[in-house]
Amino acid sequence: MAGEYPMKKGMFICIEGIDASGKTTQAKLLVKNLNKKGYEAIYTSEPTRGFFGQILRQRILYGNKRVPAVIEALLFALDRLEHVEKEIKPALEKGKIIVSDRYFYSSIAYQGAAGLDPAWIEEINKWAVKPDLAIYLDVPAEVVIKRLGKKRSVMETLENQRKVREVYLRLVNEGKLMLIDGNRSVKEIGEEILQVVLERLKNRSL
Repeated sequence: MAGEYPMKKGMFICIEGIDASGKTTQAKLLVKNLNKKGYEAIYTSEPTRGFFGQILRQRILYGNKRVPAVIEALLFALDRLEHVEKEIKPALEKGKIIVSDRYFYSSIAYQGAAGLDPAWIEEINKWAVKPDLAIYLDVPAEVVIKRLGKKRSVMETLENQRKVREVYLRLVNEGKLMLIDGNRSVKEIGEEILQVVLERLKNRSL
């Protein structure tokens, strides 16, 4: 799927999930908890605040209607390339732990659910750094729809969230994502994620 990064010194973690599943909260909480324990961890997210990320945020996700999935996939791939080169690789080379709120699995899930071939999505993202740990927060689509406010993106419909969740669960079954039950308290989820990450860090140091 993604490319190996032989110069990697730090640790790269991404947290995935359908909209309003708690990704942002948990990604930021993980960074906070790791920093408390003496690790140098930083938070990042997709879409980024870069050139292509701004186009995605302002013109694609909150447009009047959804654009063709091919356009979405290509724009996300361009934004991701900038993300990898400007943020992820430099942080890893410095030995930092970088926690990303979404990564290329989101493209496979969302644009894959829209009908694109997952193999093609993987191909246009083949240069992306492979995460050391990819977590999927599983929350039923019906639950996240209740959490979302009135201002929703073009992808935040019940039907679409159900389709996206199906793709994520397939990735879990393929061993590409680690499933964490996201339908619990923030504290319970955060504690489990922290323990998983600390165990990975311990194994890396052996």
